[in-house]
Amino acid sequence: MNTNKSLSDLASSNRQTPLNILDCTIRDGGLMNDSRFDDKVVRAIYDCCADSGINYMEIGFKNSKKLYSPDKYGAWRFCDESDILRIIGDSKREVKLAAMADTGKSDYKTDILPKDKSPIDLIRVACYSHQINDALDMVKDAKDKGYEVSLNLMAICALKESELSRDLEILSESDADIIYLMDSFGSLFCENVRYLMEKYRRSLSAAGKKIGFHAHNNLQLAFAKSIEAVECGVDFIDATMAGLGRGAGNCAMELMLGYVGRDVRPSLKCVQNHIEPMREKLGWGFANSYMITGFLNEHPRDAMAYQEAETQTDITEFFDNMLSKKAQ
Repeated sequence: MNTNKSLSDLASSNRQTPLNILDCTIRDGGLMNDSRFDDKVVRAIYDCCADSGINYMEIGFKNSKKLYSPDKYGAWRFCDESDILRIIGDSKREVKLAAMADTGKSDYKTDILPKDKSPIDLIRVACYSHQINDALDMVKDAKDKGYEVSLNLMAICALKESELSRDLEILSESDADIIYLMDSFGSLFCENVRYLMEKYRRSLSAAGKKIGFHAHNNLQLAFAKSIEAVECGVDFIDATMAGLGRGAGNCAMELMLGYVGRDVRPSLKCVQNHIEPMREKLGWGFANSYMITGFLNEHPRDAMAYQEAETQTDITEFFDNMLSKKAQ
């Protein structure tokens, strides 16, 4: 390593295109509190993104009110334009807004308005492999309405190599601008990220697709894996304030900003004043239960239930139960 170089020099030395940083605190963190964030928190993160040079802020989901009751879920499970405009006021700052539309959970034809009627810039369509055809319809709909569009293929760690190759070939011909490499269960290691980034590049670069990466911290590796993706030339990298996100959480934004040489101070202030006060109640972050589901390449729902239980069983009992479930 050249010790005369700064971290930002090292992070950008091999880059051919600018790195886009996307904050998904409200969207991913909303899985820990049913998307019920106070307006002042959402606004604070919006201002932090603008002040720190973060390119995109994912402000929540575009999910169906037929499936998710507004009585139970907060405004950021739906991202109605009126709610977004209440936050950003009369003038948008220099940060683009994104929202996620889950395949099978979004009334996208009616709830996603034409771009000229919405402050949202990027629609992120999320799907599992078996939902690709439906997801492609959603991607085309959003693209025809004037949005930037990403397709986030989830749980690729559960696919066979041949299945992933097939899916990437399909996605290379889609209308999506960005294809995301998703570490959905937090089970990937750095060498897996490197291998998959190369695979994504071979499959998607000729078609002009950009590539994004989203990490979870089940194995305490979210930042390390995100560094690996950046070093491999990823175009979009996700992070959240203090790592706030589902279960074990995500790559901490403060770490990523420091690594790529952008202003860390606004994120430190935002975390101190708005995010850390929620930690005791929401309880995100590394725990041995999340480590177990990560090692077993399983969705963290069982670990989340374990963490939320009033009386937790012995962690070795949870481990044995997960092993038995895996073997079934």
